Amino acid sequence: MLTKLEVRHESINMKYILDTHALIWFLEGNSRLSPIVKAILSDATSELILPAIALAESVWIVSRGKTSIPSVDALLKVVKNDKRVFIHPLDSDVIEKSVELTSINEMHDRQIVSTALVLESQGNQVALLTCDQNIFAAKLVTIIW
Repeated sequence: MLTKLEVRHESINMKYILDTHALIWFLEGNSRLSPIVKAILSDATSELILPAIALAESVWIVSRGKTSIPSVDALLKVVKNDKRVFIHPLDSDVIEKSVELTSINEMHDRQIVSTALVLESQGNQVALLTCDQNIFAAKLVTIIW
């Protein structure tokens, strides 16, 4: 597993799982987004996986005016038009895996990590783009931030 100091984003066939902050902060141009995550999200060849729950959280945040993104429609348009982005469904595999993740306190975070673990169990090389300390402390999946 990579630590925050050993990040290499040049991996071939790496699938990058976006958490809510990574998506929102990238679209806002927020300076809290790390340089490595900004580089990954700016790379036209990056394969980006957006868990449906992270998209739902992003919609909620935008709809409440908690971001500089002007509207839910603007958010959805950007996501839909980005050919690198695949929205991973909140399916029974993700939900079943999330039940096991008791070291992660928040339901949405469990489902985001579960998405990464399900994809990894299918033979994919994955890294989760997150700054969430609870997820990082759980040490269940490779984190890049």
